[in-house]
Amino acid sequence: MLLRPNQRIKLDDTDDKLFYDYPRFVTHVDEGFIQQLTDLYRQRLKPDMRIFDMMSSWVSHLPEEMQFAHVEGHGLNAEELARNPRLDHYFVQDLNANPQLPLKDEDFDAVLNCVSVQYLQYPEAVFSEIHRILKPGGIAIFSFSNRMFFQKAIQAWREGSEASRVELVKSYFSSVPGFTTPEVITRQSTVPNILQWLGAGGGDPFYAVIASRS
Repeated sequence: MLLRPNQRIKLDDTDDKLFYDYPRFVTHVDEGFIQQLTDLYRQRLKPDMRIFDMMSSWVSHLPEEMQFAHVEGHGLNAEELARNPRLDHYFVQDLNANPQLPLKDEDFDAVLNCVSVQYLQYPEAVFSEIHRILKPGGIAIFSFSNRMFFQKAIQAWREGSEASRVELVKSYFSSVPGFTTPEVITRQSTVPNILQWLGAGGGDPFYAVIASRS
């Protein structure tokens, strides 16, 4: 197995649905991170794609000028998902309780996950499902920073360094035959240099791990 049993443990092991039962209409990363993510989507996605936005919320950070054939949303709070204007359809499911996605084989051009990969207790099963639903050549983009709901992140993530977390997500892709070698994008600062010079600080670090179905 990719992770040992103790590495999957969360400090708060109560039902995830209870934790996410009330909506949080906030963004969990700063504007610099969000801009870099939207720019990455702009570079890697194409109009008229079929998109699966996994572990989503009330905002998907997709480029406003790009229109897609279909955007399927998934998450743990129906109220948040209903507020998301980019979703054409959505469903609520706890992937730690049931990692099998109710989606067709080879039906999506892209799978997106923003700042949520740290909560997956059985990433091997979830990434196998991602491979299944992607079309050949389809892309998966997992982005994250150093923020988290600490009590809900798995031990392997909580106790790791930022570098080891990148390696962890790479290993999730590598554990499933049929993905290309993962590509990593790392930007330690999401705040423009001029703002750093003015004392704005470094901002949230930006990480993305990207792979495609062969």
